Amino acid sequence: MNAKRRDDIDHILEEWPFDAEALMVRRVTSRDGREVLQMRIEMGILQMEVAGRPDGTQPFGAETIYDYVLEQAMLEALFELTPEICAEIDREFIQYYHRRVCWLRLHEYQRAVEDADHTLGLMDFCREYSDDEDWILAHEQYRPFVLFHRTQAAALAALEQDGPEAAIAEVNGGLDRLREFFDEYEVEDSFETDELVTRLTEVRESLRETFEVGMTLEEQLAEAVAKEQYERAAELRDELARRHTNH
Repeated sequence: MNAKRRDDIDHILEEWPFDAEALMVRRVTSRDGREVLQMRIEMGILQMEVAGRPDGTQPFGAETIYDYVLEQAMLEALFELTPEICAEIDREFIQYYHRRVCWLRLHEYQRAVEDADHTLGLMDFCREYSDDEDWILAHEQYRPFVLFHRTQAAALAALEQDGPEAAIAEVNGGLDRLREFFDEYEVEDSFETDELVTRLTEVRESLRETFEVGMTLEEQLAEAVAKEQYERAAELRDELARRHTNH
C-alpha cells in the first residue's frame, strides 16, 4: 500500500527556516526534472518558473500577457485593455518583480535585465493603450525602481563580461534613462537627491576607485561635445566605432 500523500509543506519549511534579515532564494529541480526558483517568505514559499511567465500559466493562450497584448494590438485596429486583461497585467508585473529580485540575488544578472526589460516594455504598452491615468500612474511610480534594478544588473553583467569601463557605461546609461523619467514628470529638481540616483552614482564611483578607471570614452565624448571641441569629439567617435567593430 502506498503511503498517504502529504499535502502540507511543514517539512520543507522546517528544513528551510525563514530569516527576516535576508532575501532567501534558491534553485531546485522539480519531480519532473525542470528547474524552478523558490523564494522563502514569512508564511511559506513562492515557486517560479525560470522561463516564460513566472507562474507557468499562459494567459489567453500566449506565453505572457505582454506577448498577448502586443499581438492583439497588431491585429486589432481598435484594441482595448479590458478589465480582465488589466488584471492579468497587474499580476504579471508582480510576478516579474519577484523573479527579478531572485535573479539579482542569485547573481544571474543578464536574466534580471531581461525580466526588467519585460516589465518596462509592458509599462510602455500600458501607457500607450490605456486611458486610465490613475492605473497608468500606479505602474509608472515604480518605473525608477525597475530602471534601478535593470541598471544594477546590466552593470554587473558588463563588469563580468567586458570590464569596468563597460559597467560604468551601463550605469551612465541607466542614469540617463532615470533623468528622462524625472524630466517627463516634471520633477527634475529632485533628480540629484533621489535615493536611487544617489545609489547608482555611488556604484559608478566605486567602480572607478576599485578598478582605477578614469573617464570612459563615452564620458570624454559627452564632455567634448558640451565644450564644443568638435575635432576631439570626432576622434573619440572614431575610437568608439573601432572598439565596437572589434568587440
